[in-house]
Amino acid sequence: MDYPRNEKRRTPRYPFVAVAEINDAASGAQLNSQVAELSLNGCYVDMLNTLPVNSKVTVKIFADSECFEATAVVVYAHQGLGMGLAFQDVSLKSGILLRQWLEKASASGK
Repeated sequence: MDYPRNEKRRTPRYPFVAVAEINDAASGAQLNSQVAELSLNGCYVDMLNTLPVNSKVTVKIFADSECFEATAVVVYAHQGLGMGLAFQDVSLKSGILLRQWLEKASASGK
């Protein structure tokens, strides 16, 4: 993938495969996708028909028989490939789950 060279991440991003359900706040459309990468601050989802940058969404990520849920905003989109989401409102429960998933993902990458 082509990422901007000056792109700076606040936290590491790890390969992570999971089902994602994305609800577009503006249209109410529900889109099914797959997570490709995950970080503490967001994720990259594989999606042919991406949403416009700055779209507000609710994302649910399903893995290990558990569900992470957060509001997010589309920070970049690669039409025909996928889009990057930045998490905004994350509940305590989802935050704990996210950290557990990231711990597993970082351990499996070593």
